[in-house]
Amino acid sequence: MRRIMIIGGPGSGKSTLARALGARLNLPVVHMDPIYWQGDWIERDKASVMQMAKEAADAPIWVFDGNHSRSMDYRAERADTIIILDMPRWLRTWRILWRSARFYGRTRPDMGPNCPERFDRDFLAFSWNYQTDGRLRALDFVARWSGRRDTHVLRSRAEVRGFLQQL
Repeated sequence: MRRIMIIGGPGSGKSTLARALGARLNLPVVHMDPIYWQGDWIERDKASVMQMAKEAADAPIWVFDGNHSRSMDYRAERADTIIILDMPRWLRTWRILWRSARFYGRTRPDMGPNCPERFDRDFLAFSWNYQTDGRLRALDFVARWSGRRDTHVLRSRAEVRGFLQQL
């Protein structure tokens, strides 16, 4: 595993798994959020996000954390491993609330510059709705790539721990 792509819903543990894999395999970690957010919660324009995602995916080795559906096929083409974290809605919601409280007013290490954590009802609604919208598209994406890449669908914390222990 030299290029690992991790996707999943908000709060599924993408960044945490990316850091763990990066540390275990001595690979650099790329987080999609700092590519998407230029700072101060201002979104980059779509062309810049795509260009930056492609540039990061063109590197020889990486663990790439994040969805950004427009660049997923490009990243998957370069990946040797694709992981989807398909965690239950209740767990993802709990993690989002916990992370919001834990980092409230401060910028998380995997976020764009000066994007302090906050309680955001729109984001919570987006996360809640991911289960019936984005989740299905992500599962279809992984199924599409399953014959061409090493793919893993991890549905619980125990499965993530087991995956890491097998390395």
